[in-house]
Amino acid sequence: MTDQPTTPDPTRPDATTVNPIVSDATVTDSSAPMTTEPGVAEWVDQALAAAGDAECVVIVDETTQANLRWANNALTTNGQMHERSITVHVLAPVTGGTAVGSLSAPLVATTDIAALVELARASARSGEPATDIAELISDGVDTDFASAAATTSIQTLADFAVGLGALFDEFSASGDALFGFAEHHLTTTWVATSAGARRRHVQPMGRVEINAKRAATNASAWVGQSSADFTDIDLAGHAAELRRRLGWADTSIELPPGRYETLLPPGAVADLMIYAYWMMSAKDAAEGRTVWARKGDTSTRIGERLSDLPLTLRSDPATPGLEQAPFAVAHSSISGDLSVFDNAAPVAGRAWISNGVLTDLIRSRGYAKATGSHFAYGVENLILDADGTATLDDMIASTERGLLLTCLWYIREVDPETLLLTGLTRDGVYLIENGQVVGAVNNFRFNESPVDLLARITEIGASEQTLCREWNDWFTHTVMPPVRVPDFHMSTVSQAT
Repeated sequence: MTDQPTTPDPTRPDATTVNPIVSDATVTDSSAPMTTEPGVAEWVDQALAAAGDAECVVIVDETTQANLRWANNALTTNGQMHERSITVHVLAPVTGGTAVGSLSAPLVATTDIAALVELARASARSGEPATDIAELISDGVDTDFASAAATTSIQTLADFAVGLGALFDEFSASGDALFGFAEHHLTTTWVATSAGARRRHVQPMGRVEINAKRAATNASAWVGQSSADFTDIDLAGHAAELRRRLGWADTSIELPPGRYETLLPPGAVADLMIYAYWMMSAKDAAEGRTVWARKGDTSTRIGERLSDLPLTLRSDPATPGLEQAPFAVAHSSISGDLSVFDNAAPVAGRAWISNGVLTDLIRSRGYAKATGSHFAYGVENLILDADGTATLDDMIASTERGLLLTCLWYIREVDPETLLLTGLTRDGVYLIENGQVVGAVNNFRFNESPVDLLARITEIGASEQTLCREWNDWFTHTVMPPVRVPDFHMSTVSQAT
């Protein structure tokens, strides 16, 4: 599994953040220009040279971000940020094998790279032998390795802000209020090994979350979208969906806890499948510690049928709209799943579930070699498909009586052996009767295992690119379908709105 990114810290010395307060949907590009500094390729060469004859891996990440935030139909802040960091992994011989010393730090013109490398080397010399050792990757030299970082700016969001301003006027006129934020990141990552690999990748990440609230009924509705460049944000479509859901909530219905036929939209499905994906460690499964372990055995459930539907769950760095680095990036090791030795290793598409059958689990190169298997890298995108054609509206129309969820949040693990999760519904649960949404019902706490759900799903609609709600700080690149579950477990009523 790849490292989960952290939220950029504007207090870091290499970050520049601007947050002018504005009163309407206009944006200001007021960030200071980046100073003239050595190129990243030069810094990488300095780090590798400082390692001398020691094997070494160098990773540099440079991110620019632009963001907007709004509340009560008014833009409140806009800003830009720039940060850059370096990670070095230095290998050293120790009694019993090879140890790794790792160090990460902000990277600016005054950074003493040689000192960072020496600290990592000292850490390695006092460390324990690595259990996931593998040869460093020597192949792969990207022709643009010496290129500067790609950058974004507040102007990326300018057209979006203009459209948002028009929505503020419309929702104010109807007595409703909009809240939310938009962010666009561009992260350039360089990975180099002392064995000769030189890889570079530019990763875009954009997301929009919009909440609409109606004071008269205390109703709340949420929509979200991921985007690589903010040219495809469907503001008109999102506004229409928010109005539709607020209208549904004009009728309020109280329901008790229980098991209900339930339609889950793509975003809610994504939140459940992402968690199942994060638990797909071959090592943890073989040790009997997760839902992917074969009960009463020391093997995994690979080869076991999980669903009678022709369901496929896969990841592929080349998927259009979901593109990821075609090589591994490991800022740290995760036992059995990812290793610093995996850096720069080529990765390709992989099916985790094929035609309803579990076909693969995540493993590092070192663990793969130790178990006679193959390297399986957890690419940070996820696609679930079963060749469905129905839209969510089609599925509503064919429902005699059931619930329609909007999104899930506050998801937590209850039992790792079954992957039982608990969480809350949020921003709209609706009752469907005879193919029509007849009103909004109270929120619930749910208890469900996404793996168990795979066996109980009775209908899977058409897959589409979607944004999850709970995990979108870390995982925004998904394609998911709406699904029908005949007995989704709403364990208790929740007072959340």
